[in-house]
Amino acid sequence: MLKLNYSNHELEYGTDEAGRGCLAGPVTAAAILLKKDFFLENLNDSKQISEKNRFKIRPFIEENAISFSVKNIFNDEIDEINILNASMKAMQECLLKVNPKPEYIIVDGNRSIFSKLGLKQTKGKIFSNEEIDYLKSIPNTSVIKGDSKYTSIAAASILAKTYRDEYMDKIHEEFPMYNWKKNKGYPTKEHREAIMKYGVTKYHRMSFRLLPEQLSLDI
Repeated sequence: MLKLNYSNHELEYGTDEAGRGCLAGPVTAAAILLKKDFFLENLNDSKQISEKNRFKIRPFIEENAISFSVKNIFNDEIDEINILNASMKAMQECLLKVNPKPEYIIVDGNRSIFSKLGLKQTKGKIFSNEEIDYLKSIPNTSVIKGDSKYTSIAAASILAKTYRDEYMDKIHEEFPMYNWKKNKGYPTKEHREAIMKYGVTKYHRMSFRLLPEQLSLDI
């Protein structure tokens, strides 16, 4: 059974991201504060739950959240600051939007959520000094495989995954030949074959290896 809290703080948010390994589309993060009596049987890391069931339980998660936020960081910003920094920044932006303000944060992974703040960039949100100082002031802990250990991180992973999947389904209609409705932008054989045949789109991450090393694109 997942644990509800890591710390003794009342306002402990969980946060997670989805889409980090994709070749196209955004990386999407979510942060959530759940009600103290929250319980959802079989809640787990989003990767362990079918797509149908993820969308089925999302309304229950949202209805039983005190506060939550979801944020996309798009491919042009990913290309500028790299995917790891973009993943962290997406979660940071979520935490600036939630209310009540966090007293504590738990994040999936092995890296502090605030290891990079105030990145020098030209795209996306630029943090003010006040926002940077505020984020630095929040105690936080990274938890390896936290989405399979803590309820709030698991719930955040469901939100991040479903909102990102909805976005990929939407842009699939614009470029159906890549079949993003099915592969969601991940580096499947089908996706890479489509890149080889049709080239890249405005949604592809140009800083990623879009094709195997032995193949190249004329860009």
